[in-house]
Amino acid sequence: MKDRILSLIEKQRTFFGTDTTKYVAFRKENLKKLKSAVKRYEQQLLDALHKDLHKSETEAYMTEIAFIYEEIRFVLKNLDSWTKPQKVKTPVSHLGSKSYLYREPYGVTLIIAPWNYPVQLQFSPLIGAIAGGNTALLKPSEYTPTVSRWISELIQETFPSEYIAVVEGGVEESQALLNERFDYIFFTGSVAVGKEVMKAAANYLTPLTLELGGKSPCIVDQDANIELATKRIAWGKFTNAGQTCIAPDYVIVHEQIRADFVQQLKAVVQEFYGKTPLNSEKFGKIVSKRHFTRLITFLQDGDIVFGGQYEEVENRISPTLLENVTWEDSVMKEEIFGPILPLFSFTKFEDLKYHLDQAPNPLALYYFSEDEKKQEKIINSFSFGGGCINDTVMHVANIHLPFGGVGESGMGKYHGEGSFDAFTHEKGILKQTTKFDLPVRYPSFKNSLKYVKKLLK
Repeated sequence: MKDRILSLIEKQRTFFGTDTTKYVAFRKENLKKLKSAVKRYEQQLLDALHKDLHKSETEAYMTEIAFIYEEIRFVLKNLDSWTKPQKVKTPVSHLGSKSYLYREPYGVTLIIAPWNYPVQLQFSPLIGAIAGGNTALLKPSEYTPTVSRWISELIQETFPSEYIAVVEGGVEESQALLNERFDYIFFTGSVAVGKEVMKAAANYLTPLTLELGGKSPCIVDQDANIELATKRIAWGKFTNAGQTCIAPDYVIVHEQIRADFVQQLKAVVQEFYGKTPLNSEKFGKIVSKRHFTRLITFLQDGDIVFGGQYEEVENRISPTLLENVTWEDSVMKEEIFGPILPLFSFTKFEDLKYHLDQAPNPLALYYFSEDEKKQEKIINSFSFGGGCINDTVMHVANIHLPFGGVGESGMGKYHGEGSFDAFTHEKGILKQTTKFDLPVRYPSFKNSLKYVKKLLK
């Protein structure tokens, strides 16, 4: 295994050294190849997503496949302008010179994908790596083995391994990859594993992006449109059986509308998935027995308002609302990453601040209110990666918004131009004239300090 990994890295480093990947035409050609390959394998990928995660074809297409097509379309449209040197201002003290920003690829990159959106979160960073002019080694998750096999076959059929390759396997393979030197690492996954990735990167001072997670709050104020709020919260929370890094982790509802919220949410869950969600083809399953067992323990915390049913053979848990939960309970000690939604209430801003101060910077925050002043106060009062007002999750689908975390929810950003930025280094260049020279900077110039001070007033 180690020999194969070393061989792939060396082959990619040699290929990168030919400068072939730096040509914009080459990047565009391979972005188009990737899109064509995904289209060829579209049904196999959709079937694999159903097998590994019980995703319906509609959900899988909307949240995994369509995203890739849109991202490639957007990058192809803008890549020429992104790769051109950008002229920037030059201070008067640099008379005769011009200043530019050049974007250069890092080189050999490693992209480690998670299991919850195993197609989108493998190929979306790859789009950025290709657009930036890099080579890439991909590491899909072992928890979605069917998807992993199809990704491996797709890549092997489409690209030479000295350009893009896949390393399948589990923890051992991931560790073997992280033991080697890469020029850039892109990791999506848990906070705990993200810390290990960062430690490994530190051995070589390798730059990296970490897309992690956290306990993303959802706040519903008393003036919110309850009918719309409950639909959008239920959709954002229970899509992919709650296994979404930006899903609402818990909800804080104004005390005056708490009863209405609970009633509406229960009705919406039945509308989405029927009276027995465990039998619904539209509702996903938990990825593994280990993850399922972990989630089942959370059902012991607080009181179940609705839901709470589970089925062990297929690792399925119904959409569940918990109340009377405290921050001392196990369900609030870590990101839930499942279809369990704890409910808190508030009456004043200080209540919100208390709850949000209990956990580090979340990856997302959602606020439902018709009051623009309250909206702005929430946005400016708390640190979080990104989010929505009067919606959930949808900010991630806007190609014009950079996506990423802050603090424990991650570092760096991507999507759209952000993906190009992530996989390129911004190199500052000053071009100086030779037609004349300003001798004031030289030690032989008399009274240089007086002239410098006068110039820089």
